[in-house]
Amino acid sequence: MRIAIINNFFPPRMGGSAYVSDTLARYYAAQGHEVLVITAAYGGALPVEERDGIKIVRLPSWTLPETRISFNFDITFALKWGNRKKVFKLLDGFKPDVVHQHGQFFDLTWQSGLWARKRKVPSVLTLHTRLQSPMKPIHAVFRMLDAFVVKPITSYNKPTKLIAIDTIFYEYIKKRYKTPDERIEKLAVGVELDRFHDLDPVAERAKLRERFDIGDGPVIASLGHVIPVRDRINLVKALPEVLKKHPDTKVIVIGGLYNSTFLDLAKQLGVEDALICTGTLPKAEIPGILAGSDMEVHDLQGFGIGIASLEAMAAGVPTVMAERADYFPNAVITNGTESLLTKPGDHHALAESINRLIEDEGVAKKIGEAGRQWVFDNFDMPKICEANLDILKKISGKA
Repeated sequence: MRIAIINNFFPPRMGGSAYVSDTLARYYAAQGHEVLVITAAYGGALPVEERDGIKIVRLPSWTLPETRISFNFDITFALKWGNRKKVFKLLDGFKPDVVHQHGQFFDLTWQSGLWARKRKVPSVLTLHTRLQSPMKPIHAVFRMLDAFVVKPITSYNKPTKLIAIDTIFYEYIKKRYKTPDERIEKLAVGVELDRFHDLDPVAERAKLRERFDIGDGPVIASLGHVIPVRDRINLVKALPEVLKKHPDTKVIVIGGLYNSTFLDLAKQLGVEDALICTGTLPKAEIPGILAGSDMEVHDLQGFGIGIASLEAMAAGVPTVMAERADYFPNAVITNGTESLLTKPGDHHALAESINRLIEDEGVAKKIGEAGRQWVFDNFDMPKICEANLDILKKISGKA
């Protein structure tokens, strides 16, 4: 089967959808399928590259200015003169049996969707980001973009299937895009669990403390880019109560700083010395850093549980989240078993949960072990990839 994967985000650009689309591309190729990836140019990446059995074509692009509308994020678009013709020419030459698109508001999704419609080729659209914001004016702008741009284009191109990666996304697709149930597939994201085997927490803890020179106090990992929907504000608000009991606590923020409001707040509250910001780190370093930490905390605003939280759980690290227990359609979280759940905005409850994990090693160990088992039982990436491939085979008649 010939599979075209479309995503404006693809390595070396980092991010959740880039990670997923790259993993899927490598899996499809490993199963003997021909894979073409069409993405936007990023940094110094080659315009054409072949690796892992995949052909990657990066089209000329431009980057949206870093503003609140873009979450201060480096979002690339390929809306340049001639790119639509290039997309059509690439797809006409490759002759895919199916097109797998990632991201509903990207121009490459729209262009490839138009091609699929005109050529009557089945397509699957996986949605990774909801057009939502905690800031009301920006949220209103996003609602308008969804209603007057994304919905009309998606309705016109009419992908064969839309994949909802979680319960909130399913509700979002139904409400925003009026998509009937028969066109929606519920399929969560996954984790490459082989990266989290054979971790030695004691050794990783020692390396972590030496690397960041942080002494013997508790270590809170906070993994993922800092953006408005994961702004770390509530974590910073909780720190005075945590530091009052455990003054040597350190928070290691791992990811790009696309929103620095939490740093300004930390200075106001006098807790800036407890924060260590590493920036984006290589993927290979993440499992060890997580395993060497006492807990992971970053999904705190009710906007969803990201891959970073699943990776922390896979590393056997207890997590604290302000998210709904039924976030994933295939696996419910039990508060106090797989994770500690709090409410968005309640920094007192968050501080209490953090202190509980610091002070009760038995509880922390049980939650870490249960969370790890929960991820291994439900989010094994090869199984998720296989489920995606089954959908592609079914709609293309190749099952």
